[in-house]
Amino acid sequence: MTTRTRSLPGVGGLSLSGLAGTLLLVGLTAVGLRVGVTKVLVVSWVAFAAMAGFAVPGARAAGTQDARRLVWGYGLAAGAMVTSAAVFLLPQAFGLGGPVGGFGVAAGILAGYAAHTVGHRLSHLGAAFDSTALRITAHALAAGLVIGVIYAALPELGLLLGVAIVSHKGPAGYAAARRLRAAGDPVSTLLLPAAGVGLTAIPVAVLDPAFPGAARAVVFGFAAGVFLHVAMDFLPECETGTEVGEVAALSENAHALLDRLRVHAVASTSTGALAVFGAWLVVT
Repeated sequence: MTTRTRSLPGVGGLSLSGLAGTLLLVGLTAVGLRVGVTKVLVVSWVAFAAMAGFAVPGARAAGTQDARRLVWGYGLAAGAMVTSAAVFLLPQAFGLGGPVGGFGVAAGILAGYAAHTVGHRLSHLGAAFDSTALRITAHALAAGLVIGVIYAALPELGLLLGVAIVSHKGPAGYAAARRLRAAGDPVSTLLLPAAGVGLTAIPVAVLDPAFPGAARAVVFGFAAGVFLHVAMDFLPECETGTEVGEVAALSENAHALLDRLRVHAVASTSTGALAVFGAWLVVT
């Protein structure tokens, strides 16, 4: 696991950025209702509910010092997120522009890496900054931009669209909330990335600008790349010096425990992936 950094400042445990994002989403929803962009509004609020809802159990799990539970929490989330990115995001990025979408994916992965590296550096400088929350926010804003551009071409709202949203917003909210709570930061910071899809999708859908296909492919690819980087960052690492290793070190035989946890890491990530696959089979 990577080193945690601090979140954007809040008042009384409430993140100002999360509160501002939520209020802005409410205001944009009123505008969207007047214009009639119903599909985008539904997508925006389902995404918000998925991330915010899964953040609650994620925050509660942060207080536990059970290494096995920690591995399963991160593993289930990571497996579901990687699978969701591969099934719901990457094909659309390539479908919109082929190699152009691929360049967007590469840019997103590298941007996620850069954000993590810079965030780690800023943490040593005492900056109030949480790289995980910002990377998830970047993904949500970019994905919302594409949804707003092509909202008229979206499939009819149904179970498959719900699975596509919940399967990666939910696990992302769970894993990120656990990290924020463990670091002593306000979990409400996640209200900003939870609202992120709507913050860009609604204004773009209302304005209805004419973006060329190549631009849509790059933006969607960038969103997919950032999310894929975040998903892989949540993969449980059963090594000394990592978050799992620090918890395992509390036991009498940490080395043997880490060996067993590596099996749990594979099982948990596989289970998370199979859960998305099973949900996809049910609704298709």
